[in-house]
Amino acid sequence: MTSTAHDDPPHHAAADQEHGGGDRPYAQDASEVLARLGTTADGLSSAEADARLARVGPNRLPTPPRPGALVRLLRHFDDVLIYILLAAAVLKAFLGDWVDFTVILVVAVVNALVGFLQEGQAERALDGIRTMLSLSATVRRDGQWTDVDSQTLVPGDVVRVRSGDKVPADVRLVEATNLQVDESALTGESVPAAKDVAPVGPDAGVGDRASMLFSGTIVAAGTGLGVVTGTGAATEIGRIQSLIADVDHLQTPLKRQLTRLGTLLSRAILVMAFAMLVIGRVVHDFALPDLVSAAIGFAVAAVPEGLPALVTITLALGVQQMARRHAITRKLPAVEALGSVTTICSDKTGTLTKNEMTARTVVTAEHRYDVEGLGYEPTGGVTLDGSPASIATHPDLAALVRAGALCNDARVVADDDGRWGIVGQPTEGALRTLALKTDARTDDARRVAVVPFESANKLSATLDELPDGSRRVHVVGAPDRLLDRATTQRGPSGTAVPLDRERWEHAVEELGGQGLRVLAAAERPAAPGTTTLELDGVDTGLTFLGLVGIVDPPRPEAVAAIADCHRAGIAVKMITGDHAGTAVAIARELGIVRHGEEVTALTGAELEAMSQEQLRTRVRDVDVYARTSPEHKIRIVRALQSHHEVVAMTGDGVNDAPALTRADIGIAMGIKGTEATKEAAEIVLADDNFATIERAVEEGRRIYDNIRKSVVFLLPTNGAQSLVILVAVLFGLALPLTPVQILWVNLVTAITLSLALAYEPAEPGIMERPPRSPKESVLSRPSLVVVVWASLLIGGTTLAVYLIEKDLGASDGIAQTSAVTMLALGQTAFLFSCRFLNGSSLTWRVLTGNRVVWIAIGSLAVLQVVFTYAPFMHSWFGSAPIGGRDWGLTAAFAVGVFLLCEVGKAVARRVR
Repeated sequence: MTSTAHDDPPHHAAADQEHGGGDRPYAQDASEVLARLGTTADGLSSAEADARLARVGPNRLPTPPRPGALVRLLRHFDDVLIYILLAAAVLKAFLGDWVDFTVILVVAVVNALVGFLQEGQAERALDGIRTMLSLSATVRRDGQWTDVDSQTLVPGDVVRVRSGDKVPADVRLVEATNLQVDESALTGESVPAAKDVAPVGPDAGVGDRASMLFSGTIVAAGTGLGVVTGTGAATEIGRIQSLIADVDHLQTPLKRQLTRLGTLLSRAILVMAFAMLVIGRVVHDFALPDLVSAAIGFAVAAVPEGLPALVTITLALGVQQMARRHAITRKLPAVEALGSVTTICSDKTGTLTKNEMTARTVVTAEHRYDVEGLGYEPTGGVTLDGSPASIATHPDLAALVRAGALCNDARVVADDDGRWGIVGQPTEGALRTLALKTDARTDDARRVAVVPFESANKLSATLDELPDGSRRVHVVGAPDRLLDRATTQRGPSGTAVPLDRERWEHAVEELGGQGLRVLAAAERPAAPGTTTLELDGVDTGLTFLGLVGIVDPPRPEAVAAIADCHRAGIAVKMITGDHAGTAVAIARELGIVRHGEEVTALTGAELEAMSQEQLRTRVRDVDVYARTSPEHKIRIVRALQSHHEVVAMTGDGVNDAPALTRADIGIAMGIKGTEATKEAAEIVLADDNFATIERAVEEGRRIYDNIRKSVVFLLPTNGAQSLVILVAVLFGLALPLTPVQILWVNLVTAITLSLALAYEPAEPGIMERPPRSPKESVLSRPSLVVVVWASLLIGGTTLAVYLIEKDLGASDGIAQTSAVTMLALGQTAFLFSCRFLNGSSLTWRVLTGNRVVWIAIGSLAVLQVVFTYAPFMHSWFGSAPIGGRDWGLTAAFAVGVFLLCEVGKAVARRVR
């Protein structure tokens, strides 16, 4: 039959691409959607399809423009402290000091290269989503079914899908037979969604649009035929891609603090350098070249150019530590940011739960049984009032379990790594696992006929031949459908007794209130020789066997981790696409909501009706969000961030990717997470274990403490150097240090001594204290006092060593080398003081507990010996060999620096 789509009115194609075949096609009759799209159930003609393809473009997600490698590299020079270094290098070039120019420029370039190589490329998240799209599609063109490249699909095409297919575009169903689709990546639902051709309400969320198929989802069972309503960017998955692309990325707390610190330092440096120029010219009448050299020396001395490298390397070491704890870090700043997290927003399915449906409760007419074990692993048993219950002694249990196992097409299997999973439907997998736990046999029965599950009927049935030759019909499905068809129930002696429907409805309501999905089982005898089974054959006369309550169980380790998070002052909120009742019940089991507390879940529909300001006023008081969409998750994260919360968002589906991008820290599941989610995240959990987040937070806090110690340790180097230059200019003295000598000290101390503090162990009780405030400076007031005091001590002793050497008749080279040595040894002494910033370092413990301290000191000693005695260093840095007297003088002063630093810390502690 020839398509009539070539008579397509001008409204269609591009307009339909925008509106999905009209406003809300899922809420309209299939015939109306076909008419709006200018097509029929026989599809489009090839000519019309080509014409529409030219108008709406191919069915693929657009690739956003990306900056080139050079542009990304240049971005890493966009730092005010680097500007000062580059300006100093330019001035040195004008003065003809090419060695100084080269050294300064190399420092700046190396810093930019480190940042460039470590940066996370968020654009790959979009590539991860593109891999979800189908490569081919079965489409009806010119009245014939044919396989085409899915990129050639257009709105109005009629496509066909079957079990195992990936949906190639957004499709409005026209026909559906037993159709179930795994939409967990979009909705977070732990079981496949049943599909039907009937329209749904116009306000239905993505998870409730039963009449639609969405691009990138997987057909779990059945077959379907529908009309394409959206392709490429106009699909639901394309909309999520645009959300990721539009989300603005936030700086981590440390990044903001370091930026603020850099701005303050740069202003102070420029003001002091200008003051030096004025004083040197007006008071001491220095020559302009000497003044410029002194100002450059001061700027280079004051700029902590080793700070970016120090932070980067410390974070990189933290990445290795976290990897050992199964937290793979994709973006360096996330290591530290985890330590400042105040709220964790977690997806439920597969993150807090196992994403493995598990039978938890069995209710028969005689008893209520509890089922042990989690997931599809067939370990655990069935208990009655705490005692083991076997099917040999409990025939009511045996009848229900056997019916569920026979009316079942799922298989439970273990992979090579010993992880258990299923082949088939999750709910059937739960019943199959229950049968394995009770040792119920099914291999002695033979299936004769089957009525497959259909969403319209909400049941499936099998005709089975039993070992004694008799035949019996077993039925499993929704409780209301089986109660409608049952007239009796299994009595205590195994005989049929009248059905007590009111009792069963009460039991269903009770199980549902616990967040359980409820299945029912029934049976009836079949006449000997029966070989066929139709739906009409199970309409009446069933004997009701009982109920099975099924749940996607919480991970046991997640319960403990949530308790640890609460003790650490971290709020945990569940954001899920599941139903509110299930979400609240699971939240209680996890400890997110304490038992006995009144709690209601905020649903997606309620969120839609709220303004952002209304959400902002409630967001901190709500711990459970249900039936949410990707936009809702972003709104929740933004509302929390408006209260200055540092938010971590976990998830495994593509529906979580936009919120992961917006959150301060995005955490993806490594095993069950989609590629899109992993690429959008900063942290990937290699074991899909929520408890790993708690351990990663502890590691993040330790790393931040060590970064703070490293910053406090590093800044006095710059403070002391700039103080030496400043005093020399103010008093008209020759410069005790040259710019390249200053850079030498800065770099060697940053890559040796500073790194030692990165290995400091966690302080006691680190997870008992509340999260630090995002407003808290990396350099607190007490720490600033320590920095200033140490700068005065190290700078004062360095200037004293230089003046003593000159007074003893030493050359400029020897005096300057002694001053550089004093700076290095002074920093070594201060390193021991920094190991215990909040306590006294006058203890033997300061010499133990961190062997890297001694490795760093040894490395610094070797580098300083090379600086002092290597001839090529003499020509590069103007150094000179020094003798034993000079080493002894600097060592004595270093001991004095350590003791006086401890005095300053004691005074600061007493004042505080």
